Parts: sequence; structure tokens; C-alpha cells
Amino acid sequence: MTTTESARQRLRQCAQSGLLRIAVDKRSGGFGDGFAALVDAHAALGRDTRDPGLVLAINAHLWGAVYPLTTFGNDEQRARWLPGLLDGTRIGGHAITEPGAGSDVQAMTTTANRDGDGFRLNGHKRYITNTPIADVMIVYARLDASPGLAGFVVEPGDAGVTFAAEPVVAGCRTATMGDVILDDVHLDASRLLGSAGAGGTMIQSALERERAYIFAGILGVMQWQLAHVVAFARERSVGKGRLADLQAIAHRMADMKLRLDTVELWVARCAALSDAGQRLTLASAQTKLLASEAFLQSSLDAVQIMGARGLESGMSTLVEDAMAGRLFSGSSEIQKNIIGAVMGIGLDTRKERG
Repeated sequence: MTTTESARQRLRQCAQSGLLRIAVDKRSGGFGDGFAALVDAHAALGRDTRDPGLVLAINAHLWGAVYPLTTFGNDEQRARWLPGLLDGTRIGGHAITEPGAGSDVQAMTTTANRDGDGFRLNGHKRYITNTPIADVMIVYARLDASPGLAGFVVEPGDAGVTFAAEPVVAGCRTATMGDVILDDVHLDASRLLGSAGAGGTMIQSALERERAYIFAGILGVMQWQLAHVVAFARERSVGKGRLADLQAIAHRMADMKLRLDTVELWVARCAALSDAGQRLTLASAQTKLLASEAFLQSSLDAVQIMGARGLESGMSTLVEDAMAGRLFSGSSEIQKNIIGAVMGIGLDTRKERG
């Protein structure tokens, strides 16, 4: 089975288990169980699979495609695309990043110009999660060369659309990625998601959730990681005692426990805010920054504690995954910018301050 076939199959299995419906409202075909339930289920997935790539793919599907359709889509759009996205017969994602525009959304050059009763899109998106397996992609573009952005529902069969696979060479290898190329693509007005010019709001809203809830799955991975390391250290003999009884090793594991519990608290805080209908701008940036750095440091500690066994056991692969975690959904530096902007400091607030 190819990587692409495996990725599609695993996402479908997650859909069949009901994982994709947990926090989706009942009107849209979900269970309406809320975000605390979503966190519990995604943490269990992380513990069972130990696969950050799968976690990344699921969250790109949920927050990149399902969430914008449930939140900004009209009745016709929800009826057309949501059933397949929720039962796993369709895979989705969102296309924001470009060769020259990553975390800086305002540098986006993909355009959508009005053309008769629709729009004509041109541009190139890069490093887009789920591209090789996607049936539905929410593509963001600059509207009529203005500062405003708009979101469009794009399918791989649309004339002028190319979904090009690009192998993942390091970090989250089980996720599929690629380029979305738009060459004079004409879409009718039914493909515009939300109102014209609302793309920026849609991106921010989707990314706030993606940043927070990717780390629900990673939380489960970290829970498995610590349990595995502690079991190893208890069983491994060093001299006349256990590896776990060496102070330097015990301190590393204590640090791993502290990071794990802190991540759990922050993810739970985001879930509580979401269930209360509150914004996640600050909390999701704080959670993403803290959790991504914690995952990386704990992964390094795990390898250091286990030594060569850490390399043989695949624990070192989590170091690569954790490095990717500092970059996707906005780098650690971007999260600090967001936190600073909420505080009224930093470059992001200079314009408002004159």
C-alpha cells in the first residue's frame, strides 16, 4: 500500500469511528458533544497510534475544511460537501501557504478576480497538508487585487486545478503534502465560501482552532512517550540499581511530567473556552507555543534517557515530528507575535499605534 493510499484509509477509519463528528453541531451532521469530548478522543488517538502525522492530517481536515463549511457555508454548501467530509468518503484541507507567503498571510499573491457570474483564480500554494488525497480544498486568494481575502471551495477535477504530491522528507511523514496550482481556474459563485472579503476572518478562526486542537492528539503521544520512558528506566539496570533511581535521569523524567501536565491543562483551557463560545486568539497561541516547545524538549529527553535504544525504538522519529510541530500552523515566533499583539506590544501593533 502506498503512503497516499494508507493516509486515505487511516482518515476513513477515523471517520468511521465517529472521530470527525464529535465537536460538529448536530445541524451539520455531527454529534454536538463539544470540545472537551474532542480533546479526550484525540488524546486517545495519539496514545494509540503515536503518529503526529495522522494527527496533523485529521486536524487539517477538520479545521481546514469541515469547520469553515459548518461556520461560514450556506445551506447548499453544507449539504453538498459536509456529508462526505464527515463520513470519510471525502478528504479536505485548506490552502493558505505559498512559496513566498507562509505565516505572513498578507503576503499572499494568489488572486481571485470577478469574472461574469463567478471568479477566476490564479496562484500557487505550497506545503499543503492532505493535498495528494484531498477531494475538497478551501483555497484562499486575494480578491480583485485588493487587500481583502476570500475563501473558495476547490475540487481536484476543476479545470485548471493541479494537486501535486510532494514527499514529506522529515517530520510527520505519514501526513501527505503537496502543491495546489491554480491556472486560470473559473469557479461559479456557489464556490465562494462566506462573504467576499471575509477570508482573513475565516483563516484566523480556523487557525486558532487548529493550533489548539492539534495538540490534543500530540498530548496523547506525549502521554505514551513518558509512560514508555519511565517503564524503560525502571527496568534498565545500571550498576547495582535502576536507571530510574539516578538523580539526573529522575530529574529529566520529572521535567517531562511537568511539561505533559502543563500541555494537558492548556489544551483543556482551550476546550473550555470553545465550549463557552469564547475566542481562542490568545489561548490558542499560548497553547501552541508552549506545547510545541514542550513536545520537542521531551522528545529530546526521551532519546537521551534511552540512549541507543531510543534511536532503535523509533523514539528519535518523534524528535523530527516535534521539530515540525514548531512550524506548522504558525511558527513559535508567530505565536509570540500574536501574544504580543494581544498585549499591545510588538511590530503587529505599530500600525494601530501610529
